[in-house]
Amino acid sequence: MADSRKRKVKAKRPAAPRRARAKKAAARASGPGRPTPVQKRAQATAGETRGKYVYCIIQSQQPLRFGPLGIGADPAEVHTVNFKNIAAVVSDTRIEVHDPTRENVLAHERVNETVMRKHTVIPMSFGTVFKTRDDIVELLRSAYDAFHDVLVKMEDKLEFGLKVLWDREVMLRAIEDSDEDVRRLKNEISLQKGSTYFARMQYGRLVDAALQARSEQYVAEIFEGLRDVAVASRSNKPIGDKMIMNAAFLVSRNEETAFDQRVKAIGARFDKLTFKYTGPWPPYNFVNIRLKLERAKENK
Repeated sequence: MADSRKRKVKAKRPAAPRRARAKKAAARASGPGRPTPVQKRAQATAGETRGKYVYCIIQSQQPLRFGPLGIGADPAEVHTVNFKNIAAVVSDTRIEVHDPTRENVLAHERVNETVMRKHTVIPMSFGTVFKTRDDIVELLRSAYDAFHDVLVKMEDKLEFGLKVLWDREVMLRAIEDSDEDVRRLKNEISLQKGSTYFARMQYGRLVDAALQARSEQYVAEIFEGLRDVAVASRSNKPIGDKMIMNAAFLVSRNEETAFDQRVKAIGARFDKLTFKYTGPWPPYNFVNIRLKLERAKENK
């Protein structure tokens, strides 16, 4: 580990004539049309409109700081803008449309995950920017009752995501083994010498119906198995052919361990299914506040 102590080094003081020559050289280099580096930085700052990026809303009567975690190439200092006993968690940013790049989205999530370790949060949508601190105070003032009500309802609650996938071919073989009608029709098709078009159509309908019924049965049993360790749940649309369940669960902080153990137990019981379990997250799927304030725009 490098020694952090500074060593004193004696330096010769330059003679007065030499300093004078240096000043003249600097003056020539920064004459009309050639701004100094300091002037360049000042001009850049003057031409850049700064706003406030809002990550989430929390309960806090005191101003808080969370460190340099915010969005941007150089992580911005994250702090609060307070009104009464609620606060917006923000960082300074340029007023522009923030592209949902991997870096930007991870920065947004990093701030929310850091804040939620000690606070109940109302997450804001990615890219929420206001022009000034006063605009954010107005947001907190005008929506105070809604924010306060949600913060009370969401206090000490976390969101967990659960996606369940299956291998369609594995399930198809299991259905063929257990469903007599499907098995019989498959055998008929394999033995039939003429056209099998209508038989194959019937077989396809039977298989689709059987797969749908089995999928719904799995999903119902999983939801039922988690019902007593979750405050609420939400079913979202599955993504792709392999996913049969795409759900979010709202869980009390003191039930996190119980919920985790229950998911693992259900996953072990349904060994032909693949469970993708994530969290904890802010309660994205359980907060729905419509704000009527406009976002800051660069042309305003």
